Amino acid sequence: MEKQLALQMRGITKRFGGVIANKQVDLDVYRGEIMAVLGENGCGKTTLMNMIAGIYFPDEGKIFVDGREVVIRSPKDAFANGIGMIHQHFKLVDLFTAAENIVLGVKEKGKYNLKAVNARVAQIAEKYGFRIDPQKKIYDMSVSEKQTVEIIKVLYRGADILILDEPTAVLTPQEISRLFSVLRRMKEDGKSIIIITHKLNEVLEVSDRVAILRRGEHIATVETKDTNENELTEMMVGKKISLNINRTEPKNAAPRLFVKNLNLYDAEGVHVLRDVSFTACGGEILGIAGIAGSGQRELLESISGLQPAVTGEIIFHNPKKNKPVTFFHKSMKRVRELGAQNAFHDGKGNPVSFQGMRPGAVRKWVESGDVLFNEDEIINLRHRTPLQIRELGVRLSFVPEDRLGMGLVGSMGITDNMMLRSYRKGRAGFLDRKKPRALADEIIQDLEVSTPGVNTPVRRLSGGNVQKVLVGREIAFTPKVLMAAYPVRGLDINSSYTIYHLLNMQKENGVAVIFVGEDLDVLLELCDRILVINSGAVTGIVDARTATKEEIGLLMTKTDDARKEEAP
Repeated sequence: MEKQLALQMRGITKRFGGVIANKQVDLDVYRGEIMAVLGENGCGKTTLMNMIAGIYFPDEGKIFVDGREVVIRSPKDAFANGIGMIHQHFKLVDLFTAAENIVLGVKEKGKYNLKAVNARVAQIAEKYGFRIDPQKKIYDMSVSEKQTVEIIKVLYRGADILILDEPTAVLTPQEISRLFSVLRRMKEDGKSIIIITHKLNEVLEVSDRVAILRRGEHIATVETKDTNENELTEMMVGKKISLNINRTEPKNAAPRLFVKNLNLYDAEGVHVLRDVSFTACGGEILGIAGIAGSGQRELLESISGLQPAVTGEIIFHNPKKNKPVTFFHKSMKRVRELGAQNAFHDGKGNPVSFQGMRPGAVRKWVESGDVLFNEDEIINLRHRTPLQIRELGVRLSFVPEDRLGMGLVGSMGITDNMMLRSYRKGRAGFLDRKKPRALADEIIQDLEVSTPGVNTPVRRLSGGNVQKVLVGREIAFTPKVLMAAYPVRGLDINSSYTIYHLLNMQKENGVAVIFVGEDLDVLLELCDRILVINSGAVTGIVDARTATKEEIGLLMTKTDDARKEEAP
């Protein structure tokens, strides 16, 4: 049976000022197929799809639907031609029900009949295998349920061509499996589905064909069954790269950060973190897995001092070598204070306790020069601001989820963003720009940051280059603890593996790395241990070398009742 063309793009070009986002792109999409669109960050994938969806209008070229030329100037025009796009960031009204969101904006004769809408939604759900309650409020829904509402919303409007932008980014393995089942049913019903994604394993699992873009141009479209991850990556990047994450065994892993019974409430009084406890060791990568909004971001922000926890402890342990110390008479009070919380021993390794000893006897021991003081730093970071943590000498680096909102200043260049960690060292209003400039040049060279210059505002860089600048700056601080929240979200495969390599290098340097990720395949391949969190509570800590995606997926959805039943 001959394939029927659903969508054709011919000579599509889009410019933004002097930048060419898409250049003379030709693309065909057939009825009853799932097509994946791949490419590096900034290659024009989303721009191309936005022109189909009516968000952008092409400067050159033509679009055909079912063989007839169409002009799409708005999402309304796209829907009129049977095209609907499901964006990565959902566009729903939280206070409305699923049915109310689905029918919102649809013109009906007379008043809306929600009973009829509910029936129509239920009919669509049954046809394709969706799980949805039409009368459930959006604010009570999981991420997967919200995505279902978005998909049904475009189906309700009669879409036959669906575009999904990163549809699996925040789903559990079980939810991804259900989504793929739904997409296959839609494909069997004759729908055309276009998926924008960076996950090559999912591309190979669910798609029929793959279109590759590079630097705004359409390089090739290949049959999925005839290709593999290495070939796709080479076409995307233009050269061969290794797709292996070389995880090494932790060496001399020692506890570096202790989090005990941490509790946190947000501004509205919602219990965000519930008795969270774990240990992060130097020389290992601790992964954190969980459904989006389970408390991952708040946990890292609490440790870094951005959100004050209500109860619990965040203990930073910095082991140092023993060395002789001499305390003078005026320091006797300090000696007794230290004796209450630190370990002293003599030159033979025998412990020495100052508790109960007369001041003269303590002074004799100390001034003899035979006493060694273990200089381990034990610091509780709770109720400390980021500045206070730094002033205490705690070398803690944080790569936040919000790159430009929290990590970098978008209007500033790379050099000035390097100075955010050092500007307080300036004297009398003058800043030292030589070292930050040298650091900026080093990061650009070592991490292959694509930028016109060190003074180019970082908001003008692609997502991958912005992330390289942020990670490079935090690593240059030579941290003892490095926390990274979704550092590869939205990045292409080449940029992602650059970040993985940097994290592995920090691990080998003895740094305690805490990595919050959403791709379970990467977590299992990169990390040594994985902490799973759901609704602000730890549901398990597993060995990444022996755990499975299914096991982690179940922990990601474990309920409070199940946790209580397991509690001793």
